[in-house]
Amino acid sequence: MKIAVIGAGAIGGILAVRLALSGQTVTVVDQGAHLDAIRRNGLKLVRADGAEELAKDLRAVASCAEAGSQDLVFLALKAYVVEAVAPQMRALFTADTIVVPIQNGLPWWYFQNFKGAHAGYRLKTADPNGVIEQNIESSRIIGCVVYPAGEIIAPGVVKLLEGDRFPLGELDGIETERANNVSQALVAAGLKAPVLADIRSEIWLKLWGNMSFNPISALTHATLVDICEEPATRALAADMMREAQAVAEKLGVTFRVPLEKRIDGAAKVGKHKTSTLQDVEAGRPVEVDALIGSVIELGELTATPTPATRAVYALLKLLVKTMHDERARVVMQRL
Repeated sequence: MKIAVIGAGAIGGILAVRLALSGQTVTVVDQGAHLDAIRRNGLKLVRADGAEELAKDLRAVASCAEAGSQDLVFLALKAYVVEAVAPQMRALFTADTIVVPIQNGLPWWYFQNFKGAHAGYRLKTADPNGVIEQNIESSRIIGCVVYPAGEIIAPGVVKLLEGDRFPLGELDGIETERANNVSQALVAAGLKAPVLADIRSEIWLKLWGNMSFNPISALTHATLVDICEEPATRALAADMMREAQAVAEKLGVTFRVPLEKRIDGAAKVGKHKTSTLQDVEAGRPVEVDALIGSVIELGELTATPTPATRAVYALLKLLVKTMHDERARVVMQRL
């Protein structure tokens, strides 16, 4: 298959390296020093055990137009960037091109091909102006949940911290040949990619942690295990997760893991800085609405109170605004 990875950052980089080394024809679309380094030296993946994998046989381009038509596109950008890029992605599409979005949070397509109340509702925190929906047809989309954690440690170098699961599924829950083909490509690349009949419930299971641990970590500069072991922040995360669960269950979602087990699972990840904390420390834009604003929006849609979530959202929004206004980043400095 001809596969494009839009955004060769932490997760996109992991996918690009693994797919290229498995023999797929891979093109990455990126910008700046990261793109320049990939063009010069290829894209390197440093595994959690320290072993390195280098993909030299891949194309690295600066635009979707330069990439050209593709069979499969992994959209690996942060949620707040997708609206700007979506119109450009049309250059990648043929009639049969598949798009696999791999953003954190609730995706813009959540209520497309949806069975139940609110079908067709546009999630305004994800796609405020309808631009993404207009440019990426729902018929192209296969949903996916990303469990690996990683980071860019140098231009052209991505580090995998832990995880290898990319469960996926059609929006209508039907198992299709194309979903199985995408799964097989990921499995051949050394990843786990089960095809699920209910991808939305899996999205909520991942979001359960992102909407609680990520903002708390960004505000406190604590790692996952620190948040889970401190009674006050563990209780706050649990309150937020209970609110999210109440919202999700009104939308027909089933949680296959109990809440306390989900928290314990996060603690086992250890001294890991969430992606939101990494963004705050680097002074990058933060995925506030995708991770937490979307839960509040759906709380309003389903008439579900979300007081703890709203309080944390307000604090994180103000932190991000202050960082923007001051053109600053926020880091811990040892005494």
